[in-house]
Amino acid sequence: MNPEARKKALRLLFEPLVTELGYKFTPNAEDADFLLEQEVMLEEKYGMPYCPCQARSKVRAENMEIVCPCIPFHREHYDAMRRCWCGLFVHKDVTDPDGLRQIPPSKFAKK
Repeated sequence: MNPEARKKALRLLFEPLVTELGYKFTPNAEDADFLLEQEVMLEEKYGMPYCPCQARSKVRAENMEIVCPCIPFHREHYDAMRRCWCGLFVHKDVTDPDGLRQIPPSKFAKK
């Protein structure tokens, strides 16, 4: 698999879905490129473009919740952070993703 071609393919695949969910790719092009590259490597190794920042378990159902874009599985949490866990996607209104911080799941109180 050509990594550059696969990164472009993932962008084309993900963009309409995340747009519908109210997100966009991070405006930090360097971060987006790096994270997509990591997903391509994970896809080559495991067969799925897993979030590069979340650990996989031995439970398939749990792992499916971190296949990118995993926004639907963690919607309330990501909406509170205004970004997804790794930062590849941010809310559409975000212009400076550097100011956004992760909220650990243990500290996130569902509304």
